[in-house]
Amino acid sequence: MSLPTFTMRQLIEAGVHFGHQTHRWNPKMKSYLFGDRNNIHIIDLQQSVPLLHRALQAVRDTVAGGGRVLFVGTKRQASEAIADAAARCGQFYVNHRWLGGMLTNWKTISQSIKRLKELEELLGAENNTSGLTKKEVLNLTREREKLDRALGGIKDMGGLPSIMIVIDTVKEDIAIAEARTLGIPVVAILDSNSDPQGITYPVPGNDDALRAINLYCDLFSLAVLSGVEDHLSETGADIGAAEEAPVELAVAPAEAADGAAAQA
Repeated sequence: MSLPTFTMRQLIEAGVHFGHQTHRWNPKMKSYLFGDRNNIHIIDLQQSVPLLHRALQAVRDTVAGGGRVLFVGTKRQASEAIADAAARCGQFYVNHRWLGGMLTNWKTISQSIKRLKELEELLGAENNTSGLTKKEVLNLTREREKLDRALGGIKDMGGLPSIMIVIDTVKEDIAIAEARTLGIPVVAILDSNSDPQGITYPVPGNDDALRAINLYCDLFSLAVLSGVEDHLSETGADIGAAEEAPVELAVAPAEAADGAAAQA
């Protein structure tokens, strides 16, 4: 399975080129901006295209080498798309709230994950709760739901991720700081108000528009699946004999983009 492809036209149609209002910008993003129109910064897609391709390649290579990918996006527009993308490609995600120390204090987080699995096992079988009162079962259910919201996407990760994909660097600044501390490469979508410093694979683009977020998630999940296929080929695994065959996702067909740069 080859690396997913995309066109300048797809990025424009998804609104990737729209930044924030000019007064909300981060001056460190100046080199990634094409200009402004009606007091809205326009992101330079001539840079976004090769940088996005580079980020996709990095994700695929990481997975092909046996690495884990962590998708991070806790803002309302990204939450569902992040979880769906991670589920489609068998990777991991945080989409509710980033807990301080989620990476740097992995030992403690592992204990919370262990507790979550214990609660799932306890509440999953009817006979296990037969000796408990309704109030006790209710309290355990609430505890499980709280832990699942925070840790459900990483409960099977089994260790630190090899690379992290982030939507909205401003909101996920703690996650990025922890990844940098541990030397974990970060792929991040950089809007006009973002700080590009310390981002391993920056991708200039709108991080608010739902269509843009869905496009990023589709492309990165496809890159993961491409890496999984490469990894299985290198290890000699029989893909056809697997209980769950790899899923191939379809991104919108490639379209001609003549004059797209001018439209940006």
